[in-house]
Amino acid sequence: MTQEIPGGIPRIGDLAPDFKALTTQGELELSKWQDGKWVILFSHPADFTPVCSTELTEFARRSAEFDKLNTKLIGLSIDSIHSHMAWRENLKAILGVSINYPMIADIDMKVAKLYGMLHDNASATATVRAVFLIDPKRVVRALVYYPLNVGRNIDEIVRLLTGLQTADKHGCACPVNWQPGDKVIVPPPKNETELAERDSHKEYERIDFYLRKKSLS
Repeated sequence: MTQEIPGGIPRIGDLAPDFKALTTQGELELSKWQDGKWVILFSHPADFTPVCSTELTEFARRSAEFDKLNTKLIGLSIDSIHSHMAWRENLKAILGVSINYPMIADIDMKVAKLYGMLHDNASATATVRAVFLIDPKRVVRALVYYPLNVGRNIDEIVRLLTGLQTADKHGCACPVNWQPGDKVIVPPPKNETELAERDSHKEYERIDFYLRKKSLS
């Protein structure tokens, strides 16, 4: 049973903490704004910083991919709404990219604390590079934390999101280095009946009784 965690770092399977926040697209409430879609919530240490600038623009450049995956993006830092707006305009001017998703101005650190984005041993005044993948039921399905000085890999975030959606849809698992179109892993049998049932599927790639792969195409 999922539960909403009042503080600390939400874990996989927890209900993502709900919140109301001021953003570059107006005030929003996560549970209402989500509107039945997946959400990628990510934090950045500060506005007008080099690594963050590359991340925000890359998320924006690839927004069509996230749209196809029924996913909304939302960023966060503890800078002001005016700083966010100025940074957006600057990125458009210098990199030619419009940030088309909302950015939370978390001045009081309310959302950052709800999601465990402040790590005192890294910085008491800047959020680490956190990424939360939240499903349409507002359940945390994956979370990744990066240090202040290394940018995220957007390819991996897309792969992780696609893998979660594929596993949900087909009742399977995704093996190491899985990419869309690759074979997936059939769940291992729980009893003799399931073992016999799997043996009847000649299309499965049998590596051992507990490890079988299948193509989704």
